[in-house]
Amino acid sequence: MKIALVSESANPLHAGNGGALRVHVAELAAALASAGHEVVVHTSGEAGREATRARGYEVVELSAVARRAADPSAHLGDFARALARRWQDDAPDVVHAHHWTSGLAALLGARRTGTPVVQSFHSLADPGSDPQRASTERLVGKEAAAVIASSGAELAELARLGVPRQRISVVPSGVDRARFDPEGPAAPRWAPQRLVAVNDLAPERGVDDLLWALRSLPEAELVVLGGDARGIDRARARAAELGVASRVRLPGRVRREEVPALLRSADAVVHVPWAADFGLVALEAMACGVPVVATAVGGLADTVVDGVTGVLVPPRDRKALTGVLRSLLVDDARRDAYGIAGADRVRVRYSWERVAHEVAQVCARVAGVELEMGPEIVAEAT
Repeated sequence: MKIALVSESANPLHAGNGGALRVHVAELAAALASAGHEVVVHTSGEAGREATRARGYEVVELSAVARRAADPSAHLGDFARALARRWQDDAPDVVHAHHWTSGLAALLGARRTGTPVVQSFHSLADPGSDPQRASTERLVGKEAAAVIASSGAELAELARLGVPRQRISVVPSGVDRARFDPEGPAAPRWAPQRLVAVNDLAPERGVDDLLWALRSLPEAELVVLGGDARGIDRARARAAELGVASRVRLPGRVRREEVPALLRSADAVVHVPWAADFGLVALEAMACGVPVVATAVGGLADTVVDGVTGVLVPPRDRKALTGVLRSLLVDDARRDAYGIAGADRVRVRYSWERVAHEVAQVCARVAGVELEMGPEIVAEAT
């Protein structure tokens, strides 16, 4: 199939752009291309720049209009028109849009050719805090030929928005198992126990809850990967207030190549956002054979099997989080068991080959194309 991926806000060529969404689009595009599909990623960037090939797929930058932080949809008309021009003479079989802004632009851009659009939201807005985005997501979900949810929780949210259940398929994110595996090197550590978090340091990501819990874990150090200068300063000040600053390391954003070794250095990876979450951090930790402590929100409730690959705690429940971490850090056997189970779960369910095949099946269905399951995928799925 000719598959057009639309990712206007997360350019797969820019390592500092888009976070987990950028990783998802880049890995999915590579896996689809590896399976024999013709894949082009359409993203915002410098208009007129030549298409770039990366890992078997093509990246086309369509718009030079700056995105406005106050209104990320402000330039979508230009982006949609650029998509329409691109597809007028070379229409794909199917469009797969990532994030709500991409979905709106893709639906507008595909009108003239009648190309079906598959939508992945990755996260949904809270109608109370962002009614405009929530309204647009409802429209995009209803107009798309199919919608891919990343978890059962997202499926339920989409159904509540009015998206017909028969048009929704659940396909999780995947993990680069060649990079994230239990056997690689671990980064050095400076305390008997180590907790690692990957966190942009926004308050709703739960970093304050984790710092609060650290007060009751005197043998543990905490390494938080991510965040900008403002977030780091805020977290450092909060750690000082709580008396744990000497045991908190805030290196900021690190190169993606460094992340696996840092995850492997942890006794547990802690990911405790307050609301629905992409869940990639938990998957990558599990792939490295590290137990996960996470909040039971969004896709995390599907990804982390409570009592098998880690422990789920209620969001914003600091006492529960502290108790779980305290007991887990002194139980080597339980951590080992969780780590082994997590790596097995990722191997069976979350390889990019399998994820790409399931996405391709959804795309093929709306495009009227029949695909066959390859033998490696069959073996992995059983």
